[in-house]
Amino acid sequence: MPKPSPIAEAAELLRQAHETHAPCLPVRNLLPPDDVAAAYAVQEANTERRLRSGRRLIGRKIGLTSKAVQAQFGVDRPDYGMLFDDMDVPLGEEIDLRRVLQPRVEAEIAFVFGRDLDQALPTTADILRATDYVVAAVEIVGSRIANWDIRIVDTLADNASSGLFMVGHQIRRLADIDVVDCTMSLDRGGRLVSSGTGRACLGSPVSAVVWLARAMVGLGRPLRAGDVVLSGALGPMVPVAAGDVFEARIGGLGALRVAFAAGAQT
Repeated sequence: MPKPSPIAEAAELLRQAHETHAPCLPVRNLLPPDDVAAAYAVQEANTERRLRSGRRLIGRKIGLTSKAVQAQFGVDRPDYGMLFDDMDVPLGEEIDLRRVLQPRVEAEIAFVFGRDLDQALPTTADILRATDYVVAAVEIVGSRIANWDIRIVDTLADNASSGLFMVGHQIRRLADIDVVDCTMSLDRGGRLVSSGTGRACLGSPVSAVVWLARAMVGLGRPLRAGDVVLSGALGPMVPVAAGDVFEARIGGLGALRVAFAAGAQT
C-alpha cells in the first residue's frame, strides 16, 4: 500500500485527535516549512471529510486579526476556518469541556449575511449591503495540537484552532452600532479577564470580513446568505477551566453569558 501523502497524514492525525480527544504532536513536521498552501490543503481535506459525513457548513471564523498576534506567527494576514452546524452552542446551554480540546474563549462580533457574496472581488460596500445583522459572540477556540505548541501551519491545518461558538440574541443592524469604537469586556466570575475594542480586529471587523469574503471566492466557497462569520477577537483569549462562567459584553450588542460544566475533564 502506498504511503499516504504528508497532507493526508496530517489531516488524519488531526481527525484522530478530535475524535479520540487526545491531542497530537504538531503537524508542521509533516509539511514543508511555513507552507501556508499545504496547511490549508490539510484543512480542506478535513472539511471535505466532515461534509461527506453529513455535517453542514454554516459559516466561517477569522483568526489572526491582531497585528501583535500576526507578528508572533510571522505572518502579515489573517487566517480562516470553517464553522459547521455541530459547533453552534445554543444560548443558555452549559458546555461540557470534553467537546473542545484545551479550550480558550474570546469575544467578538458575529456577522450574519442576507445575501450571497460571490462577486469576483467583494468590496466593503458589498459587505455592508449583504450583512443582515450583527450579534455579540463568544468563540470557544481549541487546539488538537498538544500543549498549544503551534506555529502558523499547525493552526491553519487545524481549522484555525476552531472549537465551538455561541451567539447572542440582541440583533442589530450595522448602521445602528459603531463596530470600530465599540468596547468589549470579558469577565470570569465577575472579574475582568480580557478587554478591547473593534479597532483591535484589523482596524474594523468589517475590514476583516472583506478579507475573508475575497479569500472564500478564491477558494471556491463564497459566503452565502445565512452564513455566520466570527469576525475576529476584540481582545486576548482566556484559558477555560471546569465550572468557569464568562460574561462577554460588547457596546451596542449587549451581554452574552457562557458557562462550562463543573467537573468535566479536558
